[in-house]
Amino acid sequence: MINIEIDGKLVETERGSTVMDAAHHAGVYIPHFCYHKKLSIAANCRMCLVEIEKAPKPMPACATPAAEGMKVRTHSEMAVKAQQGVMEFLLINHPLDCPICDQGGECQLQDLAVGYGGGASRYKEEKRIVMHKDIGALVSTEEMSRCIQCTRCVRFGQEIAGVMELGMAFRGEHAEIMSFVNSSVDSELSGNMIDLCPVGALTSKPFRYTARSWELSRRRSVSPHDGLGANLAVQVKDNKVMRVVPIENEGINECWISDKDRFSYEGLNSPERLTKPMLKQDGKWIEVDWQAALEYVANGLRQVAGSAGAEQIAALATPNSTAEELYLLQKLMRGIGSGNVDFRLRQSDFSADGKQAGATWLGMPVAEINTRDRFLIVGSFLRKDHPLLAARIRQAVKKGAQVNIIHSSDDDLLMPLANKAIVAPDALVDALSRVANDIAAKRNEGIAGSLASGERVVVLLGNFAQQHPQAAQLHILAQQIAAAANGKFGFLGEAANSVGAHLAGAVPFGNSKQGMNAAQMLASPRKAYVLLNVEPELDMHDPQRAISVMQAADMVVAMSAYKHRATEYADVLLPIAPFTETSGTFVNTEGSVQSFRGAVKPLGEARPAWKVLRVLGNLLNVSGFDYDSSEAVRDEVLPGTNVSDKLNNHISGVALQATTGSNQGLQRVSDVPIYFADAIVRRASALQKTRDAATPCVAMHSGELNKLGVKSGDTVKVSQGSASVRLTVQANDRMPMQTARVAAGHPATAALGAMFGTIAVERA
Repeated sequence: MINIEIDGKLVETERGSTVMDAAHHAGVYIPHFCYHKKLSIAANCRMCLVEIEKAPKPMPACATPAAEGMKVRTHSEMAVKAQQGVMEFLLINHPLDCPICDQGGECQLQDLAVGYGGGASRYKEEKRIVMHKDIGALVSTEEMSRCIQCTRCVRFGQEIAGVMELGMAFRGEHAEIMSFVNSSVDSELSGNMIDLCPVGALTSKPFRYTARSWELSRRRSVSPHDGLGANLAVQVKDNKVMRVVPIENEGINECWISDKDRFSYEGLNSPERLTKPMLKQDGKWIEVDWQAALEYVANGLRQVAGSAGAEQIAALATPNSTAEELYLLQKLMRGIGSGNVDFRLRQSDFSADGKQAGATWLGMPVAEINTRDRFLIVGSFLRKDHPLLAARIRQAVKKGAQVNIIHSSDDDLLMPLANKAIVAPDALVDALSRVANDIAAKRNEGIAGSLASGERVVVLLGNFAQQHPQAAQLHILAQQIAAAANGKFGFLGEAANSVGAHLAGAVPFGNSKQGMNAAQMLASPRKAYVLLNVEPELDMHDPQRAISVMQAADMVVAMSAYKHRATEYADVLLPIAPFTETSGTFVNTEGSVQSFRGAVKPLGEARPAWKVLRVLGNLLNVSGFDYDSSEAVRDEVLPGTNVSDKLNNHISGVALQATTGSNQGLQRVSDVPIYFADAIVRRASALQKTRDAATPCVAMHSGELNKLGVKSGDTVKVSQGSASVRLTVQANDRMPMQTARVAAGHPATAALGAMFGTIAVERA
């Protein structure tokens, strides 16, 4: 540590830090635009000029290293005059459009101009005009004349998002920020550029001109999408969510959020919202009051239990539901005598049920990812499934970490990889067991060599590995590899409450009343199904089977915030509130328990699902359903916020089996597109206009296309099970031979069968 003096105050700061870092540490504000604590130093705005004793001229605080005994003055006559001079230059070309600027009220330039700007300008020349560019559906560049060339957006793309999508062209007063050859900005983290822009040059396209910042009230919340649990500020006007921005939490999402978290709020006010309870009578849907709907459900379940037995009732829930909702759902099911409850809708291998020591989790705090030096990531579409965890791994790689991948698709992760094994799905177990054998035999080459050379190793299983038909085999091998490499082992949680759902007991094992898992509920159909936030045609491992089972059931109760295909097979639609309209708790992938309250009142007659389940429990005479608040439910399911004693990835009692590749036909490789992962995001209109939301095509190795006699861009017929769909085919030589990548969770492919298995592709 070294000592420096700032404005007469002695400050201790780390050796190698800058004057700006020391000032932050001391609580001294130095005006700045281009400096950002998470980005590299550009020193191109010069707003942070300060006086340093014995220096002949003002120095930029962001780029000047602190030295022992240095004396800094941030508000001396020299410093203030320099800062005012910089502000005058910045305002030469800046348009005077504050009254109509969308950034008004939260603009750094506006704030600093009040303190450092002159009352009038000495420059009478015409202001320059920069034409706007269309860079996509999310970020607006309508007013690029306001840009002050701080380059924060450029550096964010290069350093955090991993892809340089914006750059600065030309020089001097002709300099401007633009994308490359009219291309759009497609990063899954692009919305952070809006927060970083210190002026109104980059703004949110969906939010533009809908509200002023001072009209919005702000509510803390938690992301309901991926397993990270990013902290959000939900901004509300007239009981409507207008915008979502990040709340800084260094241990979880730092100061970033993904575009899915930022723009999905549009789905909350979708025209598809279900606002009144509905019953189907004589094939027609009629709106009824809550009393009638709930009594109908209670009577129907009572009848099924009475005539066919309670085990003929099954419940399916999504892991995007709150812990309170999941807990009450399983408590209701077990209360009426059925253990058939599951949230693992996209899973296909349940052979590890009852053999796990606890709930599967990341295996370490999220913030520790940045400190690991060796990664083995198995079966993960990392960038799209976990955008912010991918960004953390990217930062670790910059510090020298090595990333190794075993997967069935060679996606561009926007970081250098040490080793990769891209194999067909049925060869995944074999590829992982080879690594386990190499490590055991101390063969220091390839992936095993990379892991052996590290001190802080972590092995992570992604969504694809968890949905794999041999998931338990992958689990036990990953566990062995991590143990042999003295590393950590974890799961990249699929959804906001994948860990919380385990803790809430929304699984068919580990409880007094054992039941069927999600796959068994479809394999041997039940007479009645209760669906919590589930759209079976998009959320299940085998949508084809799921829909046929739902259509054949005697009774289907759909608890949903939206009208969806349930109108074809359900008997009752109960409108429940999405995360902004209810209070609840998510337990993220590292095991952090995060509760939130509703930001707006429920739309129409929608009600929080925990209240609906509580009333159903009372109507069915199940004991212990007299809760007054969601907090009372939370305190019962999660006593205290520390759940670390219930988290454990260890698995025992699963035998390793020799695997043989099927080598017959094409194997399906399924990803769930980032903007189709859950019900809210599927209905966010701006996200649905992005490149990531385009209709999926069939991606295959060009060798496979040659066998079929088709070329990129042709339409092909894809068949699986009893159905077929028509899609465009695309050559992708990063795919292994004998595979075809066909997305799941998308309306265009919802008619097909299981996410894994053999599919047929032929010329249309």
